Amino acid sequence: MKWRIVALFAILGPGFITANVDNDPGGILTYSQAGAEFGYSLLWVLIPITIALIVIQEMAARMGAISGKGLSDLIREEFGLRATFITMAILGVADFGNIAAEFAGIASGMQIFGVSKYISVPVGAFIVWFVIVRGRYKPVERTLVIFSLIYFAYPISAFFVKADWPAALKETLVPHLSSNPDYVIMLIGLIGTTITPWMQFYLQASVVEAGIDKRRYWMSRWDVIIGCIITDVIAFFIVVACAATIFKSGHGKISDAAQAAVALVPLAGKFAAGLFAIGLINASVLSAAILPLATAYNVCEGLGFESGVEKRFSQAKVFYGLYTFLIVSGAGFVLIPKLPLFKVIVLSQVANGILLPFVLFYMVSLINRNHIMHEYKNNLFQNLIAGATSVTMILLTAKLLWSMF
Repeated sequence: MKWRIVALFAILGPGFITANVDNDPGGILTYSQAGAEFGYSLLWVLIPITIALIVIQEMAARMGAISGKGLSDLIREEFGLRATFITMAILGVADFGNIAAEFAGIASGMQIFGVSKYISVPVGAFIVWFVIVRGRYKPVERTLVIFSLIYFAYPISAFFVKADWPAALKETLVPHLSSNPDYVIMLIGLIGTTITPWMQFYLQASVVEAGIDKRRYWMSRWDVIIGCIITDVIAFFIVVACAATIFKSGHGKISDAAQAAVALVPLAGKFAAGLFAIGLINASVLSAAILPLATAYNVCEGLGFESGVEKRFSQAKVFYGLYTFLIVSGAGFVLIPKLPLFKVIVLSQVANGILLPFVLFYMVSLINRNHIMHEYKNNLFQNLIAGATSVTMILLTAKLLWSMF
C-alpha cells in the first residue's frame, strides 16, 4: 500500500493539471460572480458538477490509456477527416478566444499590483512559451503541478473573510432552486465553465504522452478523481470568499475577475485581496500555457502531424509552430487598445457551447467500441451515468445558447 501511494504521487499530473487549469480567469470570474450576486445559494450545484466532471474526465483518461491514442486521433480514424476538420475548426475558434482571455487575466491581475499590461502580457507570454518549447515532458509536468498547487491561495483567502460557515455548509448540502432568470443563467454558467471541450482533448493526449497504459491506469484514474475534487473545492472557496464580502456588502455584479480581488480590500483586508489576485495571476499563466498546448495537440493529432512536448522542435515543427503562433497572436490580441475583452470571453463560451455536445457524443460512442476499448468499455452503470451527463449537458448548453441569443 505504501508503494502504491508513492507511485500515485509519482504519476500525479495530467488529470490534476487539466482539472485545475479549468479554474481559468473565465472560471474564476463565473465563480466570483456567483458568490457576489447570489451569496452561498449556488454552492450546492458544485456537488453534481464534480460528479459529472469526474465521469467525463475518467472516460478521456481511460481511452488514452487503453487505446494509446489522443481523442483527435480516434475521431479521425473512426469518423473521418471531414468530421475531424469541422470539430478542430470550431475548437480552434473557441480556444483562441479562451487563450486571449487567459492573457487578459494576466493583464488584469498584474494591474492590481501596478504593472502595465504592455509589460506583463509580453513577459508572461515569453515565460509560458519558453517553459513548454524548451522543456521536456516530465519537468514541464512537474512545473505545471507546482503551479496548480498555488490555487490553494483561494482557501487561505476565504479563511480571512470570516465567512458564515454553517450557512455555507447548509447551502452546499441542501439544493436551493429559484425561478429567477439570472439565477438559472448563472447555474448553467457554473456547469458550462467547469466542463469544457478542450479539457477532454488535452487530458487524453497528456495521458498518451505520459506513457500511461492499462497496467498503470488505476493511478491515472485516481489522478483524475483527485484533480476534479480539488478544482471544485477551490471553486467552493472562491464562491464563499465573494459571498462573505461582496454579496454581504450589497455591491452586486462584477465584470472582471480582478474586480473581485479589488472589492475584497475594504471588506477583508489587503492580505486576502492579495492572495485572491495571486490566485488569478497564477490561473492565467497556467491556463495560458495549457490552452495553446491543448489546441496544438488537437489540430496536429487530427491532421496527422507529429505532436508532443517530449519531442524537439525539429521533430514536431507544425506542433511547436502552431503553439508559438497561438501564444503570440493571443497575447498580441489582448494588447489591442480598447479591445472589448468581455465580448471575446462571451463569444469563446458560445463556441464552447456549440462544440461540447459533439465532443460528448464522440466520447460516449468511442468508449463503447469493442475494437478500441476491449474489456475496458463502459459497463451499463457507467453508460447510464455518461448518458445522463451527456443529455444534461446538451440541454443546459442549448438553454445557455438560447438565453444568449
